[in-house]
Amino acid sequence: MLYLYNTLTRQKEPFEVPAGQPVRIYSCGPTVYDFAHIGNLRTFVFNDILARYLRYKGLQTHQVMNVTDVDDKTIAGAQAEGVSLQDYTRRYEQYFFEDLETLRIEPAWEYPRATEHIPEMIALVQTLLDKGHAYEREGSVYFDIASFSKYGRLSGTDVTQQPGDAAFSRIDADEYDRETVRDFGVWKASKEGEPSWDSPWGAGRPGWHIECSALSMEYLGATLDIHTGAVDLIFPHHENEIAQSEAATGQTFCRVWMHPAHLIVEGQKMSKSLGNFYTLRDLLEQGFEPMAIRHQLLTAHYRHQLDFTMQSLRESTQALQRLWDFVDRLNASPAAGAHNQWIADAVDKAYADFESAMDNDLNVPGATGAVFSLMGEVNAALVDGDLDAQNVGEVNGFLERADSVLGYLSHEKGALDADIEALIGERERARADRDFARADEIRDQLMAMGIILEDTAAGTHWRRTD
Repeated sequence: MLYLYNTLTRQKEPFEVPAGQPVRIYSCGPTVYDFAHIGNLRTFVFNDILARYLRYKGLQTHQVMNVTDVDDKTIAGAQAEGVSLQDYTRRYEQYFFEDLETLRIEPAWEYPRATEHIPEMIALVQTLLDKGHAYEREGSVYFDIASFSKYGRLSGTDVTQQPGDAAFSRIDADEYDRETVRDFGVWKASKEGEPSWDSPWGAGRPGWHIECSALSMEYLGATLDIHTGAVDLIFPHHENEIAQSEAATGQTFCRVWMHPAHLIVEGQKMSKSLGNFYTLRDLLEQGFEPMAIRHQLLTAHYRHQLDFTMQSLRESTQALQRLWDFVDRLNASPAAGAHNQWIADAVDKAYADFESAMDNDLNVPGATGAVFSLMGEVNAALVDGDLDAQNVGEVNGFLERADSVLGYLSHEKGALDADIEALIGERERARADRDFARADEIRDQLMAMGIILEDTAAGTHWRRTD
């Protein structure tokens, strides 16, 4: 049984859906005004792991991730560059999808853009007005928090402790502090120089919070199974989503809320002023392997803060190199030994440990431990050439299943340059002629060229240096 921690109830709960029904997941997506930083990417990798494991469990997923291409930030960015909102946001949207592909994040079911669903947002705002949960002022429409008695359940915000009477003051900003509990804008009156759309209340644009409610309802219906987003979205964004959605439909908006914790860098909050602000491209330019970055983003449980350091990223690189080297040697093995039942038993245990960890609120570090544990157990038999084809198939089968969730186990070893292949061949001949001095000389030469040779019972194996 899969157990997931629900932010709404503050406890782990068994998760299941009726047979044959897809899991309806809404994941808050990017605001396409800049490159995604590694903190954003941690959340997107988490979304990927969640959907992958649900599919591992045999479930179908309908995961929707919005693309916010109209809000305060995107408008400001387009104005600063003197380009249209669409030209500005499409550029960063493309960068975002490139990042997803680089990190092997599997595509969501749908990626709706906010600007392509304005009519649905207007209709939702009108419903809120009709039901007395919103009011219009000077072309803008605000959600009336006092009209929704359950406001604050997700974040623990106590609206009864706010100053003033039942009519809270209004706020137009898309983002604000937890201490700022006010009626929030669901439709904003047009301002000079900003993009706008016609509405019953005059020209304007949607507020940020209404976008996600309208898009989730359009693609997934009134009630979601799971809603994800970074922990900083709990308030006000997700709290506001619940209020406006449930006020409009009268139904539960979402059964399970999941929120990955913040990422810090070298023990400090990530900040451009501190020089510790990284995008994926920054790290790639420093020579780091994309899968090492993915691995590093998964080294802490998603509800625990992750301290991202250059040293830990190097350690992820080394860990993956060991794993990839193991897989290469496994697949290069002649598999001519006797069948080892203990290897089959070790594989069964690896499956059990992997699934037990993942069933416990997606404990990826524990699941990763199951993979590396199996590698350690099988390595000795592999070095001795003591496996048969069935053993190799059993280990490979587990690795393929685990990789369908983790996403970083498979790799392309790549071909060697002709001069390196020639040197390896010359060394083999030198060893056969018992010219060990020449063989050692070639080994050192190849090491200087970034190639490490390992002599095993199954033959000579090569790998690149980290």
